[in-house]
Amino acid sequence: MTRLIAPLIALLLSACGQGLAPEAERPDRPVRVVSLDYCADQYVLKLLDREHILALSPDAAREFSYMRDAAEGLPTVRPTAEDVLILKPDLVVRTYGGGPNASAFFRKAGVPVVDVGWTPDIPSVMANTQRIADELGESERGAAVNAQMQQRLGNLRQRTDGQVALYMTPAGVTTGPGSLIHEMIEAAGLTNMQTEPGWRSIPLERLAYEKPDLVAAAFFGSRTNHPDAWSPMKHPVARKQLTKSEVVSLEGAWTSCSGWFLMDAVEAMAEGTER
Repeated sequence: MTRLIAPLIALLLSACGQGLAPEAERPDRPVRVVSLDYCADQYVLKLLDREHILALSPDAAREFSYMRDAAEGLPTVRPTAEDVLILKPDLVVRTYGGGPNASAFFRKAGVPVVDVGWTPDIPSVMANTQRIADELGESERGAAVNAQMQQRLGNLRQRTDGQVALYMTPAGVTTGPGSLIHEMIEAAGLTNMQTEPGWRSIPLERLAYEKPDLVAAAFFGSRTNHPDAWSPMKHPVARKQLTKSEVVSLEGAWTSCSGWFLMDAVEAMAEGTER
């Protein structure tokens, strides 16, 4: 065990300059980019050429990754300091990968970091996309992504009949004002049935006598929860909504990270077609 630990310590001390290495400047056009989690993967895959992607997260090709097809064939790396540093990247992109102290650690080790961050509404998603593109040295690509997103927003066939929608998850959770999901519901021309802010349990008592016109079902391809787990979605009142209301199935990849791909979910709700 000692023989394994000693080289690792030497590597980390060398990379960090024993804690005294100056923070590296971000290159104008990074060519050795590592992504540490699947939310960061989406931006790296969308905005960079494949030859500039050194490694992606282990989840890059999973079903909840929107850009999973583009990730095929690219190397992956665990979001641990030793695994990343040994690749000698000139830029790390992350949302949560590597833990809360990862950004500070890599910067101290002389590796610049782009933090993706979270966005509460659609304008913020667009601003964030452009910021990340700028930091990756791909400003024009970021502008193109936003232009297409703006065009899709303008082309929406919004509902104008005052219909009410309820977002439902397998865990029996919904959300109201102050969340990106709420902003997406409103962008589709719908009224959110959940009027209280934040994330909350599905309002079973209200659903007993009032039903939404549309259920936005984030069941990720399945309308069943884990068979041995209980959630409000197992209640008959909640299950009834899946047969009595119009249901729009939202793929997990559309909403799992706050990016331009949320437009797929907005369009599905606006069109009212089950996908």
